[in-house]
Amino acid sequence: MESTIKTALITGAGSGIGRAVAQALAKDSWTLILTGRRETSLEETAGLCIKNDHSPESVKALFGKIQEKYGRLDLLFNNAGVNAPAIPLEELSFDDWKKVIDTNLTGAFLCTQQAFKLMKKQEPKGGRIINNGSISAHTPRPMSVAYTASKHAVTGLTQSTILD
Repeated sequence: MESTIKTALITGAGSGIGRAVAQALAKDSWTLILTGRRETSLEETAGLCIKNDHSPESVKALFGKIQEKYGRLDLLFNNAGVNAPAIPLEELSFDDWKKVIDTNLTGAFLCTQQAFKLMKKQEPKGGRIINNGSISAHTPRPMSVAYTASKHAVTGLTQSTILD
């Protein structure tokens, strides 16, 4: 029997686009799983609040909880993102570079990987994955090397995911 309950995981749901998507889906009676860095902002957005640091272990645990509680995931909206300070490339620290890449790219990859696993075994199979990129992937701004590189990579992740 096909469930009429639609479930969505929204990363970066505490503000901006993530919050707007959560509000729109809530109006359409979706069950929401919200993640982000600021628990207070997530609570304001409401729904199921699971703090996530985008480590492989925490993402796997998150998807385990989704499967256990809801049995399925119909939509993954990869929206979490951060930027580094607007400073010249040669002054950008490795830690700032890594934070941007880990959040914007690695987090999207880990969530996509776990969503694939869940969506392939749920009944009915399938679902939707939306990766929120940026105009910076096509029109970079000065002093944004980490952000721009991460958003170029998100475009590649998306294109490759489509093929898989």
